[in-house]
Amino acid sequence: MIAAGSLVLAGCAGGSGAADDDRLRVVTTTGVLADLVRNVAGDDVEVTSIVPPTGDPHSYDPTLRDVRDVVYADVAFSNYLLLEDHSVVTTLDANLPDGAPNISLAESATKYAAEVIPLVENVNLDTIWLGLRVSGTGEELGATRASEARLRVTDVDGPGRLAGYLTETFGQPRVYFDSGDGFDATDGYARDTATLPTDAHTHMSWAFTEPGIYKVAMESDLVVEPGEDPRPLGETSVTFAVGVDPHSVPGMADARVLDSGHADVTVDLDDGAIVLQADTPAGESPDQDADESQSPQSQSPHGAATHTHAETLDPASTVVSVPNKALASVPNQPGFGFLGRPGDQVYLLPQAVLGKHVHGEIDPHLWQDVRNAQAYVEVIRDTLVAAAPDQADQFRANAEAYLAQLRRTDAYVERTIAQIPRSRRHLVTTHDAFAYLGKAYDVDIAGFVTPNPAAEPSVADRIKLTRTVQALDVPAVFLEPNLAARSTVLTEVAHENDLRVCEIYSDAFDDRVTTYVDLMRANADSLRRCLT
Repeated sequence: MIAAGSLVLAGCAGGSGAADDDRLRVVTTTGVLADLVRNVAGDDVEVTSIVPPTGDPHSYDPTLRDVRDVVYADVAFSNYLLLEDHSVVTTLDANLPDGAPNISLAESATKYAAEVIPLVENVNLDTIWLGLRVSGTGEELGATRASEARLRVTDVDGPGRLAGYLTETFGQPRVYFDSGDGFDATDGYARDTATLPTDAHTHMSWAFTEPGIYKVAMESDLVVEPGEDPRPLGETSVTFAVGVDPHSVPGMADARVLDSGHADVTVDLDDGAIVLQADTPAGESPDQDADESQSPQSQSPHGAATHTHAETLDPASTVVSVPNKALASVPNQPGFGFLGRPGDQVYLLPQAVLGKHVHGEIDPHLWQDVRNAQAYVEVIRDTLVAAAPDQADQFRANAEAYLAQLRRTDAYVERTIAQIPRSRRHLVTTHDAFAYLGKAYDVDIAGFVTPNPAAEPSVADRIKLTRTVQALDVPAVFLEPNLAARSTVLTEVAHENDLRVCEIYSDAFDDRVTTYVDLMRANADSLRRCLT
């Protein structure tokens, strides 16, 4: 994309007028951020967004026009905290001119008292929930937010086939590893490699076709800058006991067994190793030799917050248990033929959360608390003043007027939601984007996890969701307009229980809600109207 973008720019520079325009040019990653910037910058500054106002920043794929906008930009603003798809971040970082300020608002806003919330994940499975993670800063290697860690499977020793895959939002699998088609060292195991940004985490499913012991050989490397040669990191072998006693693995009688909760195969950038990180609930004693550190709190199935400890475990002395209760049928859906014929039984550790779900440890949707958006505005003001001092008075005046509008908006949201009876202030939605709204305006965030997203939610899953909405006695559920097509189960359960399906906005606009202030007011009005 970068190379092709250069060709486009060479052909367009003479006729577009962009290179001759002396206005300050600002590029943002999302439409929400572009709206904040426009309110501070005014009409004399050109502001463009990589992700269209109605687009999904979690999955948007930049175009050559987006590359062009970045190349000509004087200032860039992103949210980051892994809100944006990694392709958006790398497009920005790789093409922004040298010396142009490149501001991550979610991180920079903390100096103006913006509050951040750890992501909370409800592990409601009866098997272990095993994902992939990149930990450490990689500072000694020169890693940045544009860097990518790669984790590959190079061999599988076991009685059957192993496949590691992610089920995307519309139900299609994206295969990371598959031992059934062999391993090709000549192309760097390209077909069996998963790629993650630094400090990221993703969910995935692990499927095994036969019971027995599997030894999965893995290696990792780091690409510091796009186009650079990778820097080798660690290698290891991860042991899975599939449908057999995990304590019966030859030579591993005293091994630690992981059979529940949340764990990740983790690339440690600082130690140059592949390890297992496991969350141990409070009250349980981690192994004395484990590297224990405090991690963000998790949540019990009933909503009570419980602290967890992150243990770093050596794969050489750890066994991942895949019990017989993990047996599942291959879904009768296109794309799953790599697992077998529809209806065949495989042992499955499910990914637990449907859809492409790469994230960090902090919830990135800070603007759902208007006071955090005010902190964003102050960072934007300071950045623009430094970039164009001759316009400083105008930027400051615009920012002050907009901050006053945001204070009125914050008061409106608080006053409007306060009109909802406390016993009915429950938000049921499928997108985990409203923790800041809940904390700032006293709304209980409720939701559900699909235990096996490789297939349509089961009758038991529907019953579980039905019991949730009935137990909370909610009169409505809430969907984002741009995600409604992906949330058929929630809408069907709502209709079956005579619940309203109402709109709520997180990180995108539509043809009716076109500004950040519109977004927050629309959410408050929708909550009051549908829950009162």
